[in-house]
Amino acid sequence: MNKLCAFYNSCLRKICNIYWPSKITNNDLYQKTGCTSINVEIKKRRLRWLGHVLRMSQDRIPKVALKWTPLGKRKRGKLKTTWRKTVEMELKEFGLTWGQVQAIAKDDKIRWRRDNVAAPCSTGGSRRRRSPTTLYVHICNNWTLNTSGICVNSARG
Repeated sequence: MNKLCAFYNSCLRKICNIYWPSKITNNDLYQKTGCTSINVEIKKRRLRWLGHVLRMSQDRIPKVALKWTPLGKRKRGKLKTTWRKTVEMELKEFGLTWGQVQAIAKDDKIRWRRDNVAAPCSTGGSRRRRSPTTLYVHICNNWTLNTSGICVNSARG
């Protein structure tokens, strides 16, 4: 996860033309770009998928796989981290139980998405493909592109 986070931050820095001599913290970078950490984004997407699976009918394969437990004994050593265990740990962080999550996800899809998994860099639900210029402007929120396609802070000039 650390390598992914480092790659994400380096991409944001390159898009906004922030290189070595001018250092800024990751929090400042997220504030300038209007995005959040990739870890937060992954957690939100994972919860979004969980809500989708919980709303499926009982005979669908993802729903069956979510509740399936293999028979027999595990091998010696550290237990493998499964998707289900990861989600359970994240639900603990949010102070939710499986029962609460199932009730919210099934009863009210709109509330589930609004309260639990609203994407921090959402584009308003538009699924159309955007041009790179639009993407840069979106990522660099209060920044603008100069003629060479580089992000410049519009507050500084």
